[in-house]
Amino acid sequence: MMGTLESSAAESGELYTPIIGYNLQYTSSQCATHRLVNQHSLAELTGRYINVLWDDGSHKYNVRSFLGEIDEILKGERFSGFSQEMLDRIVGTLRERGNSNATINRKMAALSKLLRKAYKMGDIFSLPEFIRQKERAGRIRFLEHEEEKRLFAAIRSRCEESYRLSVFLVDTGCRLGEAIGLTWNDIQDHRVTFWLTKSNRSRTVPLTRRARKAVDMSHQGLKGPFSMLNQVRYRAIWNEAKMEIGLGTDDQVVPHILRHTCASRLVRGGIDIRRVQMWLGHQTLQMTMRYAHLATNDLDSCVKVLEIR
Repeated sequence: MMGTLESSAAESGELYTPIIGYNLQYTSSQCATHRLVNQHSLAELTGRYINVLWDDGSHKYNVRSFLGEIDEILKGERFSGFSQEMLDRIVGTLRERGNSNATINRKMAALSKLLRKAYKMGDIFSLPEFIRQKERAGRIRFLEHEEEKRLFAAIRSRCEESYRLSVFLVDTGCRLGEAIGLTWNDIQDHRVTFWLTKSNRSRTVPLTRRARKAVDMSHQGLKGPFSMLNQVRYRAIWNEAKMEIGLGTDDQVVPHILRHTCASRLVRGGIDIRRVQMWLGHQTLQMTMRYAHLATNDLDSCVKVLEIR
């Protein structure tokens, strides 16, 4: 059935042209991926999010230093999108400054985490592609028992508390910051629980006899067994002691070597790599596999197969 206007037009023989109202809305094809954002410098983003993304401690201190260096490379440049060219410029400059691939990866991990947070919060509209640099498996330095004996004696002659801490570090394999941050409640039934860890995952390990002795002391109003120390003081005493015993030129003899020493002793003692991973609190087995080559006894059974009969 035709409407009134259509029927009138048909009767008069006129051509009917309908009147149509258009409601046009123009949408940019880019609006789904681009937002109107302000420009920021890396220093501003660091100040805004560093306390949100990283817990207090030595790792946060390093991250702040990394991001500060990157902002210096960018010369404080402000941006609303972080381009691939900017990232390539940073990596190239770090390499020119003599940074190893492993060091570049650590700095890029901090940058990536910050930029992803800024992107999620709408501060920037684009992210570059982060490609991990290939790292070479370097030699892992650890202390032999005789080296440990001489080093610890030199440390003890300077500071009894630093000696106790050294013993605890090598027998638990924990990081320096993890040990100094311990409270008395973290030590129960000859076990210690590390709550403030690099991976943000707590872990509990049993204590050796001498590690138990290292924390067996009067609380004396202290927060924890090593709370009277700080990293700066301990490292100063460590450096003096290693100079005394003739290891001053060995740049791998740093407090972290005690963690490597603990891991190497576990592996050489026949502890399977999975348990070593749990002991050290590594997030991935790949991190622990750096020590796998020390398990030479695991290959002895292969000789019987290869012997010519």
